Amino acid sequence: MNRYIITITLLTLSNVFMTFAWYAHLKSMAEKPWVIAAFLSWGIALFEYLLQVPANRIGYEVMTVAQLKILQEAITLTVFVPFAIFYLKEKLTLDYLWAGLCILGAVFFIMRGKLAG
Repeated sequence: MNRYIITITLLTLSNVFMTFAWYAHLKSMAEKPWVIAAFLSWGIALFEYLLQVPANRIGYEVMTVAQLKILQEAITLTVFVPFAIFYLKEKLTLDYLWAGLCILGAVFFIMRGKLAG
């Protein structure tokens, strides 16, 4: 399988774990002490790192660190927006669109050398 596809897949899966680790406790554990939420989040984050580290190693074979980071941010927003809307019941606003367009611009500029050939 293509290293780009493997990297994007692993980064997407790691982002799902990261998003739950960072934000799910806001809804599901709001009444619990923060330290309990922190330990649970660390446990979830372990799975994020088990995917993130190989994703970065594989991706670094075909991309620069800057390209990996910008790609990661684009994937983060792609995962976070549905999570915020469907899990946290946040209101969808045009700010998500503007943020997404800015990140797409960042992806374009950091990847344009690879895209050109």
